[in-house]
Amino acid sequence: MTYDAVVIGAGAAGLFCAITAGRRGKRVLVVEHNVQPGRKILISGGGRCNFTNLNTTAENFISENPHFAKSALAGYTPHDFVELVRKHRIEFYEKKLGQIFCRNSARQIVEMLLLECERAKVTILTNCPVASVGRSGSGFVIDTGLGRYEAKKLVIAAGGLSFPKVGATDLGYRVARQFGLKIVPTRPALVPLAFAGGSKFGKLAGVSIDATASVGRISFRENILFTHQGLSGPAILQISNYWKPETPVTIDLLPGRDALSLLRENAPSRQTLANFLAGHLPKSAAEVLSAKWNKPLAQLNPKEQAEVAESLNSWCVAFDRTEGYQKAEVTAGGISTAELSSQTLESKTITGLFFIGEVVDVTGWLGGYNFQWAWSSGFACGRAI
Repeated sequence: MTYDAVVIGAGAAGLFCAITAGRRGKRVLVVEHNVQPGRKILISGGGRCNFTNLNTTAENFISENPHFAKSALAGYTPHDFVELVRKHRIEFYEKKLGQIFCRNSARQIVEMLLLECERAKVTILTNCPVASVGRSGSGFVIDTGLGRYEAKKLVIAAGGLSFPKVGATDLGYRVARQFGLKIVPTRPALVPLAFAGGSKFGKLAGVSIDATASVGRISFRENILFTHQGLSGPAILQISNYWKPETPVTIDLLPGRDALSLLRENAPSRQTLANFLAGHLPKSAAEVLSAKWNKPLAQLNPKEQAEVAESLNSWCVAFDRTEGYQKAEVTAGGISTAELSSQTLESKTITGLFFIGEVVDVTGWLGGYNFQWAWSSGFACGRAI
């Protein structure tokens, strides 16, 4: 059973690559070890799939080569994918900052991709685990639970290690190692962070605050969310891409406001610090964060005012770990971009072998960027196979 290309992985990148190649008349087989395609798409965006971001540029991605994504992103843009969504009459909306979501269900995106696969005469086999891959003449042989398949081209779209509950495996990295390709060390990304030494803020679990989280010169202003172990929320997920162990994260709990000036302006007040802060923060957070100095504002001396202000505008937080792949949106690291063509995603050393999507060392910010990388890298590959 010979194909022009076999794609391993029926996620966003794999399906879009197959569609693109199938439209060009290529005979394409997609194999997926899960019982259904697009499982990660289905659970994304709270079930509504943040399927792209209108503001996508290469600067929204982390990679050892920050320029690598430029070619693929230019070849297939967010507006191109939005036009496909419009063609299928799927209602969508912009939530904020260019983030585009389905108005109804992520299932519509999966159904759209499957319909396009059908139109492109793509064959999809689910519940089909891959046992091994190898060379066969000038092509490849893929042994699976449903039989052996041969192809001139082999595309690895097996994803990363994040969300093991939906079937994530290390297959893509194993194939890369088998063929001698370099892999940038992987780690959980877009992931909650856990306080060093355990949480002292357990009673605040579930409390959300508009804040700015920073690591070095990198900053994101969105909500932070207290958890039983540490912090989550969009600002923390974003900064987790840049966080490294033993690197402190600075959090401004009053972004755009000078806490010291606010305290000095209200210094004559007999109002307690907790009550004062409750006007700027959730009450429960105000009580916990002010506990060390909770007395009338009028009784705070200049040193205490400075300490309070620093704890609000420059809260230095020590984290010692992430909450792992089970909570991570994506996997950072992966197949080194030095091994691949930026135009086609083909291996520079193994002719006919391609890697696309999350398995590659290209990791996007939160907000639809990783899906756009899936569409763009899949399209670039699909045009080349």
